[in-house]
Amino acid sequence: MPAPDAEWRLIFALSRFGGLRCPSEHLALKWSDVDWANGRFTVHSPKTEHHQGGESRQVPLFPELLPHMREVFELAKPGAEYVITRYRRSNQNLSTQLRRILRRAGLTPWPKLYQNLRSTRETELAGQFPLHVVCAWIGNSQAVAAKHYLQVTEDHFRSALQNALQQAHELDRNESRVEAGEAPETAFSHAVRDTSTHCDKPEENLVGATGPEQSAKTLAKPQIACKSAAKSAATSVHSGSPASDLAYLVDSWPCLPPSIKAGIVAMVKAVTEGGHDKIAPGS
Repeated sequence: MPAPDAEWRLIFALSRFGGLRCPSEHLALKWSDVDWANGRFTVHSPKTEHHQGGESRQVPLFPELLPHMREVFELAKPGAEYVITRYRRSNQNLSTQLRRILRRAGLTPWPKLYQNLRSTRETELAGQFPLHVVCAWIGNSQAVAAKHYLQVTEDHFRSALQNALQQAHELDRNESRVEAGEAPETAFSHAVRDTSTHCDKPEENLVGATGPEQSAKTLAKPQIACKSAAKSAATSVHSGSPASDLAYLVDSWPCLPPSIKAGIVAMVKAVTEGGHDKIAPGS
């Protein structure tokens, strides 16, 4: 979008990518509020200053915003206090000027120009960060955000469709496995398949439970168990029988990571407590 100068580009970027209220928060912004080293800046908000803790907030120097902030900083006169200097007069209406800029660019101005820029930004951020974090950056409450700011976008529909197609594909694949007498694949079954890596280095599985300072005697039993599991694995791969699979699991148990053990227990409980009719006999 063509803009008259660097300051105008920053005004737009502060609303669109920083989520600032225009013009009050833009015009209150000083260079002393910008923390370049830590990648953030302080926004002073006249609208919320009467609320406890609402007088100011910190906002990240988002990657989309940073180049515009740097450009204006490099062009600023020595000793400049405020970030926006050319558009501070009381008779300058930034909404009217933005409408002119949009029309010159061949674009149709949208309703509530600056509020909708904030709304778009809050919706984007809500898809990437926890809502309480986003509201702290934007400067509103979760209730206000849900009622007036958060939008349902085309990206939400595309993501929902993509997830549905992926789940349908996985369902079809698992149904084929069940019909073939095989157990359906899950995230945990993939993880169990990869436990040979952990068995190669049993000491890594023990660090974190009691710390790295363990005796050779403590490590001996898991090493023996992992060797036994490896031997059992070779037999299991060739036989493919349920009994050999169970033996492999039992032999591997001592060297499985805690998360894998918990996953296996959860899957067994899910089947035995009501889902057993969904698993093919002998799987």
